[in-house]
Amino acid sequence: MPETFELVKSFHFEAAHALPMVPEGHPCARIHGHSYRVEIALKGALDPHMGWVMDYGVISEVLKPIIDKELDHRLLNEVPGLENPTSELLALWLWHRVFARLPQLHRITVAETCSSQCNYYGPERSSGALTK
Repeated sequence: MPETFELVKSFHFEAAHALPMVPEGHPCARIHGHSYRVEIALKGALDPHMGWVMDYGVISEVLKPIIDKELDHRLLNEVPGLENPTSELLALWLWHRVFARLPQLHRITVAETCSSQCNYYGPERSSGALTK
């Protein structure tokens, strides 16, 4: 059985959001901003010729345009599909945007703060109801 590696690449962006589904008076109902960190984790075998699972540059080619053009310095509520931009729904939104180009995708992590993050492992491993 070949060895399996997890390859992780991090991205950062600044954005604002408000959570429209929270109870009245909840502080997250007001527009506020975060310095988001997104991790893309791939799982796979080592390419014996190249000595890697995948070039980190390929991951950047897939993610960077999405982050730079659609998420960075945006009000996330205005991004189609992110009208309720929780960390969970942002991770799910990103998964559906990148999985076709990164089929070894194993996990997407979205961190809003240094102490709060969400890990999403895709629909085949998800026990929740939010699968597409």
